[in-house]
Amino acid sequence: MPKPPDYIADHIRRVLKDGGSAPLSEDTQRFFREYVPNHGWRTADLRKLARRFSRALLDEGGVSRVVEIANELFTGTNGTEKTFAVLLLENHVGKMGDREFRLLETWLPRITNWADHDGLVHYLIGPLIVAKAERTAKVFRWANSKNRWLRRASAVSLIQGARKHLFEAEIRRVTMMLLADEDDMVQKGLGWLLREFAKADASGAVPFLMNIRAHAPRLVLRAACETLPRNDRVRILETVQRASRSPRSRPVQ
Repeated sequence: MPKPPDYIADHIRRVLKDGGSAPLSEDTQRFFREYVPNHGWRTADLRKLARRFSRALLDEGGVSRVVEIANELFTGTNGTEKTFAVLLLENHVGKMGDREFRLLETWLPRITNWADHDGLVHYLIGPLIVAKAERTAKVFRWANSKNRWLRRASAVSLIQGARKHLFEAEIRRVTMMLLADEDDMVQKGLGWLLREFAKADASGAVPFLMNIRAHAPRLVLRAACETLPRNDRVRILETVQRASRSPRSRPVQ
């Protein structure tokens, strides 16, 4: 009879703690403003371990068993354990459906830092949205959340689609919803989305960026322009400097 999920999750936690590196754990802190507990693992080694556990769990009970254990691990504040939960699932997204999507959405309030967020949203939720476009309806709810990580998720969850030339209308709509957001984590997520949009479709992105340039936070606009040809980049950013010296008008949606 399979052991309870919390029993397996506790076993994995012990393995992660015993196999970690204190110096690496200390070094990891430099990536975060706040203290983020972690066991000190290199991502490549953590991924190898996750694949071994994932195979064993698949043999035991299929993808639902892997999801069950990952759900137990994506709790608390330990960054290594949450990353391990995402790595357990990263190769099984193609076998996941609405039930798993709804479960992963319940993980969003458990996020405590950008690494938790980007692992969950970019590598699991994003591909599930690409797999079923109707799920984009969720991003507009997240964009209105009081939780900064849900608002960031509304942008980052569309990146995988942007790379595949999908969701242009949704990208534009979410951008307009987040454009006045003052949270730097949200701004960085939006800038990341717009950069990928511009990389995939510069002909569509440049007119849009020109339209929002006087209203967009500079952090967002700089990130959005990173992959554009120099002439376009200079034109957009120089216009921002001129606009900053005159009254701003709301961009046309």
